[in-house]
Amino acid sequence: MDEALWAVGRGTGVAALVLFTASVVLGIITRSGRPLPGLPRFSVTLVHRNVSLAASLFLVVHVVTLMFDPYALLNLLDVFVPFFGSYRPVWQGLGTVAFDLLIVIVVTSLLRNRLGPRVFKAIHWLTYAMWPIALAHAIGNGTNGVEGWFLVLSGVCVLAVLASFGWRLSSRFVEFRSVRLGEIS
Repeated sequence: MDEALWAVGRGTGVAALVLFTASVVLGIITRSGRPLPGLPRFSVTLVHRNVSLAASLFLVVHVVTLMFDPYALLNLLDVFVPFFGSYRPVWQGLGTVAFDLLIVIVVTSLLRNRLGPRVFKAIHWLTYAMWPIALAHAIGNGTNGVEGWFLVLSGVCVLAVLASFGWRLSSRFVEFRSVRLGEIS
């Protein structure tokens, strides 16, 4: 049973990383207002939300599973307060920081209509901090963190995020509001 908990904890952590990578990329595409091949613009937003939800659920399973794993020895303090863990406290603490940031992002996403677009957008930018912190946690604390297959997977994730972020910062990126108002030709 202990090995099953460890395997589920590792697997859901890797799945969460991949899904959060997809969520960051889809979030940037959503902001541009452009459709994906085969999907209208509004569907990109729905896919982004669903991928984000799936990533969050995988992360919750990752954390809860490791709380019951006798090897990981996570407790409630480790889950919410960074850098107090007994196993690789810095790397585990980075995971806790990423988890705490995710909680803030999810709560503000749920309260988006009450907070207003400026507050929501400002807090949602925390995703750009959460993702690399989570990646560092995965490499530094993960059982497979320095194995070849995981480093290749991490490299692909980094390239995807950097490419989309580079596009986001480029002059070729046009925000949805400009597209909707017909400000571009």
